[in-house]
Amino acid sequence: MARQRGARGGKSRQGARPNRPNKGAPRANPRNQKPERVGSAGEGRRAGGPGGDRVEGRHAVRELLLAGTRRTREVVLSVGLDSAPIIEDIVELAEENRVPVREVGKGAFDALSHTESAQGVLAEADPLETIDVEDLIDDVVAPFLVMVDGVTDPHNLGAIFRSADAAGVTGIVLPKHRSARITATVTKTAAGAVEHVPIATVPGVPAAITSLKERDVWVVGLDEAGPRSIFGLELADQPLCMVLGAEGPGLSRLTRERCDALVSIPMQGTVASLNVASAATVALFEVTRRRLG
Repeated sequence: MARQRGARGGKSRQGARPNRPNKGAPRANPRNQKPERVGSAGEGRRAGGPGGDRVEGRHAVRELLLAGTRRTREVVLSVGLDSAPIIEDIVELAEENRVPVREVGKGAFDALSHTESAQGVLAEADPLETIDVEDLIDDVVAPFLVMVDGVTDPHNLGAIFRSADAAGVTGIVLPKHRSARITATVTKTAAGAVEHVPIATVPGVPAAITSLKERDVWVVGLDEAGPRSIFGLELADQPLCMVLGAEGPGLSRLTRERCDALVSIPMQGTVASLNVASAATVALFEVTRRRLG
């Protein structure tokens, strides 16, 4: 089935200064800030982009500073943190990149944080940049993409990013509607993976599938009713996009109809299915296993 591709306000640490003027950056206001509703489909929605300007959690903030792909405006630490090596790394990286580091009391930090457990570390950054879907394919020998179709739980989206990065996915395609935005919950769950996996946003999933197929990318939908097993996927070493469906309903009808193939994970126990994040991990690493083999 080989398809040939065509051509195509607390204490600041001494010496920490911002990279450039920060006049337009909003200041944190614990009295007026509304907490993020963890698990909400509209959580942290940002007009015109996927979001990602709030990063929480030690690993996520360290990866933000290490990657250096976008400007970090400020790092906020809770007073009294343990002297863990990762905290020392964060402070050193912030000072190297001239990012201000501010310490606040635990109560003030809890009021600022959007997630249930930010581990005493959060950061404000420029929103994540997106690229065109075509840019995820051009100059890539065998693109390995993930597209999400209606995934609204931010924990699942964050886990998908983390598995995608670990499995060597070369890009993630997010719909502008019917999808969780990249919020503090997503960045924390992803543990820094959002800094490393290129992101494209599209108006609609069915049209994006058609566009990918026109560019000789095989589109495979992961569906619990798929007639083929993911373990027999012969297209793994081809330019490929794996489409993941929403929690509960799975892939939409139009998405199913436009996929080149529908595959499922053979379930051996009594549980009928895995959640989308767990299923994504199994499917993506099966593709990686075949590519490495």
